[in-house]
Amino acid sequence: MKNSNWDLDLRAGEAGEMKLADLLSMDTIEVKTDRRWHETGNLYIETECYQQSTKSWEDSGISISKATHWAFILEDGVIILPTFRLKDAIVSYGKTITCEIPPNFSRGFLVTPIELLESIRQAKVLENKDMDEHFAETWTDPHEWEDMI
Repeated sequence: MKNSNWDLDLRAGEAGEMKLADLLSMDTIEVKTDRRWHETGNLYIETECYQQSTKSWEDSGISISKATHWAFILEDGVIILPTFRLKDAIVSYGKTITCEIPPNFSRGFLVTPIELLESIRQAKVLENKDMDEHFAETWTDPHEWEDMI
């Protein structure tokens, strides 16, 4: 008798290994090491920095990042997520903060690792919602298409 759970687990494990290999071979991962996250429970995502030379705030961090993914090193663990998913997490959970540590003043958002994981989970929930419901929400009457083209 075939143990179907073992077969499913093996396939899921192999798919996971391939996904991790793909992620680790990407050349556009922004890697962050927040040395205080274990004290604060937060990760800091910079959006602007104060330029002493121009005496003005300029976009930085995630605002100008070209990386497709961000990785947060958390001691002996890592959270890797697409940049767009990190931006979703900032919109949903981020708390604005100004970092006033001389001479490198910056602005950004605080999110917790749990909030990053929740953002990923919520995306999967939405992805798995009933296709008929999604189709009904996005459906446009073909007679209206001419106006859209």
